[in-house]
Amino acid sequence: MATLFYSLSGEGRGHATRVRAIVEELRQNHRIVIYAPGQAYDLLQPVYQESDVTVRHIPGLAFHYTRSPRLNPVRTGIKGLSYATRYAALSRRLRSDIERESPDLAITDFEPALPRAARRAGVPFISLDHQHVLLTSDLSSLPMELRWHAFFMAQIVRGFCRGQMQTVVSSFYFPPLKPRAQDVTQIGVLLRSEVLEATPERGNHLVVYLRRFGSPEVFRALEACGCEVRIYGLGDQPSSRRLRFLPIDMHRFVEDLATSRALISTAGNQLIGEALYLEKPVLAMPEHRNHEQRINGHFVQCSGAGLSVGMEQISPVHTRHFMEQCEAFRARINRRQVYGNTAALNIINQYLPGYKPIASPLPPPHARRSSPHERTSVSIRD
Repeated sequence: MATLFYSLSGEGRGHATRVRAIVEELRQNHRIVIYAPGQAYDLLQPVYQESDVTVRHIPGLAFHYTRSPRLNPVRTGIKGLSYATRYAALSRRLRSDIERESPDLAITDFEPALPRAARRAGVPFISLDHQHVLLTSDLSSLPMELRWHAFFMAQIVRGFCRGQMQTVVSSFYFPPLKPRAQDVTQIGVLLRSEVLEATPERGNHLVVYLRRFGSPEVFRALEACGCEVRIYGLGDQPSSRRLRFLPIDMHRFVEDLATSRALISTAGNQLIGEALYLEKPVLAMPEHRNHEQRINGHFVQCSGAGLSVGMEQISPVHTRHFMEQCEAFRARINRRQVYGNTAALNIINQYLPGYKPIASPLPPPHARRSSPHERTSVSIRD
């Protein structure tokens, strides 16, 4: 049995969902210690409170929003500076844990302190996240404005993690790798057991996921869909005509998604990948000023499996058009392309004692690159 330290970002549910998917597989044979900030800690700590998996709280970075709602870059930057003042102390704390508990491997999902501590303590570590798509991929297909944002965000990603044994990029889309990208592996989305066990059915309701906010314009656009709309992320609220507001429940959410007609959601990589695996067309609504989500939305549209409309621009015209095209979008979905669990586990396990490759329950994606490590990458089907 090996010991693994696993750290993650606390912004959004995607990081926690991705980590949980892998931890559930690894915990069968290994001891796992998770380091989680903010919302990620709030999600994971109750799940593993009475288990053999340890969840420890750490400070972390987070986005901040105005009441509009819009991303507030000034307040986000100020909070980022506050985190920076605690970063060195956090790194020392994690290094002390490493020296005391001697993990065999560290894994980071876009969290910078554990990689630094592992590097200084001489422990091998892997980067496993979605954000490194900005640094490792050729994004020349993006509109020029988004290309500039991707370039600047890539410099931040570069500073988060250096010296890793391998960079694993988990994504629902697979742009070409840059020529100089070394020890980079592209895999699909990491799917939790609830999603893997769900049986996709074509229902008549829509599932909507919003983070924190829903404007009157968004609700009017959703009303125009002409069917029942089940909204998650805004808490339990009184129903309004076709709109039903439901509290977050991981089992109920996956069941509703698996039996839905389609997904309308903010443009997070993880949820889009889950929806595509369950053969659901996606109408992505990137949040204002959230350029990572805008990039995700661009690739949803490029895939032919859905549309992308900024949350501030969404209107009944867009939602009605999406509903009219749902079956055409569904026909372009290839669920096998977005399955990344087995590839991720094989990468992790090769750094642990007694490594034996795991056979995938789904046909493996087509590999486009080769290296000393087996690389998995696919292209979006047009």
